[in-house]
Amino acid sequence: MSEKKWTILEVLKWTSRYFQGKGISNPRTDAEVLLAHALGVERIDLYLRYDQPLTADERAVYREFVRRRASGEPVQYITGHREFWSLDFEVTPDVLIPRPETEVLVEIAIKYLKERRFRRVVDIGTGAGVIAVALAHEIDGISVLATDISSSAINVARRNAVKHGVADRIRFIVMNLFESLLPDVKFDVIVSNPPYVSSEEYRKLDREIKNFEPSIALLGGADGLDVVRRLIVQGMSHLTTGGFLFIEIGYGQAEAVRDFVSGLGQEVSINIFDDYAHIPRVVCIEKIR
Repeated sequence: MSEKKWTILEVLKWTSRYFQGKGISNPRTDAEVLLAHALGVERIDLYLRYDQPLTADERAVYREFVRRRASGEPVQYITGHREFWSLDFEVTPDVLIPRPETEVLVEIAIKYLKERRFRRVVDIGTGAGVIAVALAHEIDGISVLATDISSSAINVARRNAVKHGVADRIRFIVMNLFESLLPDVKFDVIVSNPPYVSSEEYRKLDREIKNFEPSIALLGGADGLDVVRRLIVQGMSHLTTGGFLFIEIGYGQAEAVRDFVSGLGQEVSINIFDDYAHIPRVVCIEKIR
């Protein structure tokens, strides 16, 4: 772009065409989100200021955002924000970008927590803390332990808990699954969005995911279920009788998980709930005894 006086509308049109040429799926939306972030305004404000010219400093900031987006970097990492459960969360390249399907897990967990009046919850692999924070935000009186193998992720999650006023009810620990817990530590509810992408699926992921999001939060081994299986086995020993384990899984994994649970020889009840796209997404395991 030359140093002429570019207006907001002209910049948006140019960027949309540029992003489209780079194969970006939502070129206009991304252009608007990034320009609003560069200007420190809301997206809706852009529509009221179409004729406003950008200063040299504003163009420089925006130009860098455009360069990063064109390289494949997700908008959420550039802006440092992602909405989840109608709450604004900080996200960094240290954490997975929250997906809408994970809201199904939160919705189901809230239903059971309220119906059974459960109070002790653990979120395994908390990432940005969206599940733990959403649950604590929705339900007064619950106590949540949020764990992650990454200390950097825990730092992001802790900041999100502070931001949404629930830090006093969430304890954060750097931990791989349940490894640091004593055998007698029990929870009413275990929730987790673990890594569940298979090795083959990972090779086929879009560059925006594979090149920028943390692989440790995605890769689940050859069939994608390595961590899921360990989570189920370890989780059952840390559930109270009558407690529930909720796990997000990937496309086509439901029957394999059901068979694995059935083969454990434990007295449990298992249900699998669909996401909004009618894909089996959330495994619900009740520990009978």
